[in-house]
Amino acid sequence: MRKKVEYTQLIHEEKKHTKAQRMTDNFEPNIIAFLCNWCAYAGADLAGTSRIKYPPNMKSIRVMCSGRVDPAFILEALKNGADGILVAGCHPRDCHYQSGNYKAKRRILLLKKLLHQLGINPSRVRFEYISASEGQRFASAVTEFVDDLKKFGPNPLSGVA
Repeated sequence: MRKKVEYTQLIHEEKKHTKAQRMTDNFEPNIIAFLCNWCAYAGADLAGTSRIKYPPNMKSIRVMCSGRVDPAFILEALKNGADGILVAGCHPRDCHYQSGNYKAKRRILLLKKLLHQLGINPSRVRFEYISASEGQRFASAVTEFVDDLKKFGPNPLSGVA
């Protein structure tokens, strides 16, 4: 029994050391982005083809509509160590599926309340309206989000928390 307690204590201290080391190193956040096929994904594509610079910290997942993003996907990504989640969709009244972007916005607001109650900074999840012609806006949103996440530090749910 004593060895198990010592072993657990060693693991706990190693995790604290690793987290402290990760905070002092040049922390680069991992972002998962759920991008609407018709607007936000096209905006990201425009940013790329226009050679607009933005941080490479994002892994994008194309969804047909931001309204199809289930909050469970976001919680799962945070649980698996993503430092931030970006959900981007069409501007109001421009959704190709009529009201998907409104549903996504409402779900994100409710999820943020839940995250706050769980002790996770709700600002780790962001919703943006980005159209297909807004490559610069997309790059600015990603850059701003990366800067904010650097201030927050690593996700407390990641393996080193």
